[in-house]
Amino acid sequence: MNRLRKERDPIGDPAMKMPLRIVHLELNREDGERIGTILTNGGIACVVHRVETQHALTAGISEDRADLILAEGNTPGCDANTAFTLAQKVAPHVPFIVVSESINETQSTELLYRGVTDVISKGALGRLIPAVRRILKEQRERGARREAEESVLQYQVQLRHIQKLEAVGRLTGGLAHDFNNLLTVILGHSQVVLNEIDEVHPLRPQIQEMHKAGERARVLIRQLLMFSRKRPSEEKVISLNTLLDDFEPMLHRVIGEDIRLTVTVCQDDLRIRMAPSLVEQVVMNLVVNARDAMPKGGRLTLDLQSTHLDRSPAYREKDLLPGEYVKLSVSDTGCGMSPEVQAQMFKPFFTTKDGEKGTGLGLSTVFDIVTQNRGGLDVTTTIGEGTRFDVYVPRVMTEIDASTAACSVAKPLRGHETILLVEDDETVRALIREELRKLGYRIVEARNGIEACLVATPHMGKLQLLLSDIVMPGMSGMELARHLRVIKPDLKILFISGYEDDIGIEAGDTEVAYLEKPFTTESLAGTIRHLLDQTPKGQIRQGSPSEVLEEPQTFSPS
Repeated sequence: MNRLRKERDPIGDPAMKMPLRIVHLELNREDGERIGTILTNGGIACVVHRVETQHALTAGISEDRADLILAEGNTPGCDANTAFTLAQKVAPHVPFIVVSESINETQSTELLYRGVTDVISKGALGRLIPAVRRILKEQRERGARREAEESVLQYQVQLRHIQKLEAVGRLTGGLAHDFNNLLTVILGHSQVVLNEIDEVHPLRPQIQEMHKAGERARVLIRQLLMFSRKRPSEEKVISLNTLLDDFEPMLHRVIGEDIRLTVTVCQDDLRIRMAPSLVEQVVMNLVVNARDAMPKGGRLTLDLQSTHLDRSPAYREKDLLPGEYVKLSVSDTGCGMSPEVQAQMFKPFFTTKDGEKGTGLGLSTVFDIVTQNRGGLDVTTTIGEGTRFDVYVPRVMTEIDASTAACSVAKPLRGHETILLVEDDETVRALIREELRKLGYRIVEARNGIEACLVATPHMGKLQLLLSDIVMPGMSGMELARHLRVIKPDLKILFISGYEDDIGIEAGDTEVAYLEKPFTTESLAGTIRHLLDQTPKGQIRQGSPSEVLEEPQTFSPS
């Protein structure tokens, strides 16, 4: 309402489209016409509705949605005080000016004290134009202040909601470490049992199902972490076909049972260069937006195709360059969007949801991610029929980036080196210790960084690898690595953690590696063998965990 009032306010704007609506209590037709002419000649376009009774005054204010009320102060049966009282009941915020032939100074003072906006004598109508301009200027300023106050309150509500989401993200990240430790034990021991029993063992199917359930849990934890990380995963070449296939189970959980989800992809492997977590965030935000547009259920369709663009379909900003693109369409059969909503849908904090149900950041985030990755958006919507978002991202033809943890399966996984194992979770530590000993490694173990400093001292000459968790009480794995590098600069290091944000690492480092929990015993053994077999190359590249190890700090246990 405030926005509409602002658009139609004609004061000082000769080219205004909406005239000022005035209700004028006046018995004398000629006086009424004269006042209307004065306003028009003064540059104020207006429509004056002249009334003569209390009832007509009340009806005129309500039905005409008056912007200004003028009243003759001595109208029989409805003097200035009576008229003002009626106006206050119907429209207390509308300016009220008494224009009278015979109002004395005492009466004027009393009326102004009651709250009348101004009192003007018919003998001094030259004051009317400045008075109207001043009054409506003040009204605009009050309206602007109200809008600003409402915006501040709205932003405060949105900020509290965002803070709640951040708290949930931090909680998710904190719990991930514990959940992934549990999954490491489940996956590790189930794999050990599968390796030990025969193919025809009666319990093998049940153990295989248990192992598969652990793998599914690992995928769910990884996807949840994508939305709580402080930094996105690194940009790389990925297959959108594979990503959508892996992400589809989570989408089913998000949309609920009342919405039918259909995912269709073309047969070609469609690759883009983008951080996987950002792609998932785009998909999730669009799916949630579609879900909210269908509170009573409906159909949600994700369609992945390849397309060639000769001209830009981008919804905003600069045009896309001609070329090959991957097109992801997210369509719903929901309520659709009005032109007013479309004009603002990508603005930060704009939301059509009530209360704290939305932050107004979903579509804004989608727009930012897509455009920052050389892509564009196209939106088609019809009220009552639904909406389709088309996301365009440049297609790439290069090979999919290999995992940083990949290692050659042809190499033997056994070894004889001495490894310092540091893990505060006893069950995870026991699993790793026993499996590595089976492979021939000599294991020196510790429960935390401080204990590791003590037990490692007599073994430093033979120690070749530090296998350590990162988040531990008292002394982190990073701090432990700094200390041990002072004593043995060529020590290989393998960090393990349940949360990838604990560390930043680049693929190809030859002295420091990272393995994310939960992992299988095979992947652990392969990563260890791959790391130990690398030829030392001296100082490690910038940007890897060794960055913090190049200037080691000494540690003396107390």
